[in-house]
Amino acid sequence: MKDNSRRGFMGKAFGAVAGVGAVASLYAMKKSWDPLPSVKAAGFTTLDMSAYKENELVTEKWRGKPIFVLKYTADMMAGLDEKQKARTIKVGSSDYMVCLGLCTHLGCIPGYDPEEKSFLCACHGGMYDFTGDVTKAPPPRGLDIPPFKIDGEKLVLGEEGPEYKTMKETGITL
Repeated sequence: MKDNSRRGFMGKAFGAVAGVGAVASLYAMKKSWDPLPSVKAAGFTTLDMSAYKENELVTEKWRGKPIFVLKYTADMMAGLDEKQKARTIKVGSSDYMVCLGLCTHLGCIPGYDPEEKSFLCACHGGMYDFTGDVTKAPPPRGLDIPPFKIDGEKLVLGEEGPEYKTMKETGITL
């Protein structure tokens, strides 16, 4: 009888060690599959829109890509047509252009001329107006607008808010 209980104890001990090992292995596998904290943090970028100056292009970074932020002046807003107004992002009482800083033709980074209030992609001569809409080919469409959500005076890049969803539904951005 003593052999039987000793054998039972050894079986239970082995089962317990194997169970703990299996749980530890599953935990280690899950941790290796999870994205790194730096990758998670790169998914969302919060911009304080009150810090930007009128007609001054600022390049931010989101998911390793350049993001152009341009605060419009009253003169800029006065001359907009309906198509251009649809590309405008209103945060608080100010209007902005926020878009990926990559040419939609071949992915070059266009330069902004504050005097002309336009973007020029020097690689192939494509031009955009200050709203990011194409004014001279070869770019097939305007500068892409990243997913955003307005949170008071802040803009959260990476989240799809109602304003972005409206732009996407109307075909202003991809």
